[in-house]
Amino acid sequence: MNNKNEDNIDLQENKNNDNKLFANRIVRGVLLLIVVLLVVIGIIGHHYFESAKQPLNPESNKVIEVKVPIGSTTKQIGSILENKNVIKSGFVFDYYVKAKKYGQFKAGYYELKPSMTLKQIALKLQKGGASEPQNSGKVLIREGVTADQIGDVIQKKTRFKKKTFLALLNNKNFLNELKEKYPDLLGSAVDAKDVRYKLEGYLYPATYTVGKKSTLKQLVTSMVMKTDQMLRPYYSQISEKGWTVQKVITLASLVEREGVTDSDRKKIAGVFENRLDKNMKIQSDISVLYALGKHKKSVTYKDLKVDSPYNLYKNTGVGPGPFNNPSIDSIKAVLNPTDRDKDYLYFIANIKTGKVYYSQTYAEHQKLTAKLEKDNN
Repeated sequence: MNNKNEDNIDLQENKNNDNKLFANRIVRGVLLLIVVLLVVIGIIGHHYFESAKQPLNPESNKVIEVKVPIGSTTKQIGSILENKNVIKSGFVFDYYVKAKKYGQFKAGYYELKPSMTLKQIALKLQKGGASEPQNSGKVLIREGVTADQIGDVIQKKTRFKKKTFLALLNNKNFLNELKEKYPDLLGSAVDAKDVRYKLEGYLYPATYTVGKKSTLKQLVTSMVMKTDQMLRPYYSQISEKGWTVQKVITLASLVEREGVTDSDRKKIAGVFENRLDKNMKIQSDISVLYALGKHKKSVTYKDLKVDSPYNLYKNTGVGPGPFNNPSIDSIKAVLNPTDRDKDYLYFIANIKTGKVYYSQTYAEHQKLTAKLEKDNN
């Protein structure tokens, strides 16, 4: 009887040992599975993190406007960028900028691209954004800018395309409509030959607001109307001078870019008019740059030979039309030039000081040029 009980005890112990071994195997299996899962999650997480640090779309040229509110945290900014589809992960952005110690991000409106890296975005956020949306509908035309440059602003600030804007400046039906409204202003402009844009020079420098229902024609018309308002007091003076409005605005567009102060603008206008009276070529670099259709810091001798009616190194007179859209101050300078009795035919500016020097002869002009080049080197 005792032997049977002992056998039962042994069997129970063996069973318990087997259960423990099985349980241990389960625990080890679970632990192994957890370790494997942690490794897999770590690998996936690392891959995701590294991937999220890369541009969302390296090939994209799409520009996305993003508003960063005042007081935004890096976490909030990351969320905004992710929601705007600029970056892959706001969480990774927040971690990245903190790890790299980027900070002091500024509020404002930013133009960002999905092709930008997190570093590029962070650096841009540190510099600061615009105070208002880039497509705010407000078009600022600065003195002396060309129609081409205005087209860039319009395309950036409004829903209108630059190509459509430039085409409108030469639209015959539209030009005739404007000529009927503003005959004193546009009579000579519409009839001009060989001009690049008929309304170049007649888009007055100012700020214009484009509403949601505004048309491109209304925007251009408001620019022309502003020019008419500014010139209205001077039409009789232009007529008495025996000039056309086109000639006055064309000369004013050269004066606008050649002179900085009102005093110099009036003197430079006098130089140009003295040269015209002697049938001399005006020889303005501004005309060459317009003829080239490029923005360059300096004009080369090769540039001076460009074949264009706008090149006033090759052609006498003032050219077919304005080279930009001048201010009323430059127009007034052309109508009221100074120092014409001093017979100045040349001028040159000191690029460092901005001071303009005038001379009567080419020999004097060469001496001044050589002296200024020596002083500036």
